[in-house]
Parts: sequence; structure tokens; C-alpha cells
Amino acid sequence: MLVHLRRSVIMALIWLLLLGFVYAFAGTGVAQLLFKHQANGSIGSLGSPLIGQNWSQTKCPGHPLGSCVFQGRPDNVGPYAATLNPVSSGGDNPLEANNIPGHPTVSNPGESAASNLGPRSKVLLENTEALVAYWHKLGVDPTPDLVTTSGSGYDPDITPADATAEIPMVSRATGLSPSTLKNLIRHQIHGEEFGFLGSQYIVVLQLNEALARLR
Repeated sequence: MLVHLRRSVIMALIWLLLLGFVYAFAGTGVAQLLFKHQANGSIGSLGSPLIGQNWSQTKCPGHPLGSCVFQGRPDNVGPYAATLNPVSSGGDNPLEANNIPGHPTVSNPGESAASNLGPRSKVLLENTEALVAYWHKLGVDPTPDLVTTSGSGYDPDITPADATAEIPMVSRATGLSPSTLKNLIRHQIHGEEFGFLGSQYIVVLQLNEALARLR
């Protein structure tokens, strides 16, 4: 009996060592060696390109908030730039936790899911109208993408047409010419996956990093 018990303990320790430590450290080592940027969260100077961000609150001296950078699609809360109340606009905010009015110590955490608001939803209509008004105040004629959410509600990508629509706003706030911004956008376009899957896209964070270097 003691022989069987000793063998069981030894085998348990061996597999604990192999799977609990060696395997974990080997996986971490390979990830750091071959995929260090991705393994560490792909964090750049302004954040991670893997998730959308609320660029609407970026300070632009002498100009409206968010006007000196390119902005992404709205999150599933609706007009994130037009309201700080994540409850009244139909969903959680996946990009940041805002305080709920009347409950300053309670935050509303985000979720990686769409708002599930259908085409006949009054809240969806109100959100879209608020976003259109928001963009018009910034001198932008928004594309459909800029006033609707992605499937997850927090994707970091926009189309070249979305970025081009924001050129008048960014040009006015930064002093850069529209032609310069068009050239900047052109260099930030990613092609279709494998050359035929999906469509061309731009990662907003990478575009704004390139804009910061240009400025």
C-alpha cells in the first residue's frame, strides 16, 4: 500500500511540475520571444489597437473636445460623446465605466456585446439622432458607420470613408491641410484579409499615432 501511495505522490508531483510550471513558463517564453508585442497587450503610446477608445474626450486647445483626432465608431451605449449617462441611452458602456446619476459610488461596467436595440427601437433612434447632431456640431457629415455600433460595440476599426469624412474637423483643429490628411489616411489603410476576406479598414489608434508624429 505504501508503495502505491508513494508512486501516486511522485507522479502527482511530476505532473504538477511539468504542467503547472514547465509548460506555463515555456508558453510564456515562446510568447515573449516570438509574439512579445501581442503577448503584452499590444500597448502603444496611446493605448491598444485591439479595442476601441473614446477619442471624443481628447483635449484640443482652442477647439471642441475630440476635434483634433480621428474618432472611431460609437460604443453600444449610443452617443458616448453626447451623454455621460450610460443607463438612459440603452446599454452598458464597454469602453469606460461612468457613474450612475444618484449613485456616485456605483459604476456601470462595460460588456463586450451589442446593445440588441432593433430597428424599431425608440432608444436607437434617439441615440442615432444625437450622434448625427454631435458630428454636425464638429463640421462632419457622418457616414453610417460613425453613427452606428459594430457587432461587439467596441471594435477599433473604421473604413477609409469614415476617416475621410472626419478630415474637415481634424484639418480645422490641427492646421494640417486636407491633402496632407488624405495622404496620412492612405498610408494607414489595411487591405482585405488574405486579399479577399472582409474589406479595407483603418485602426483608429494607429491613425492617431501617425497623426501625432506628423504634428
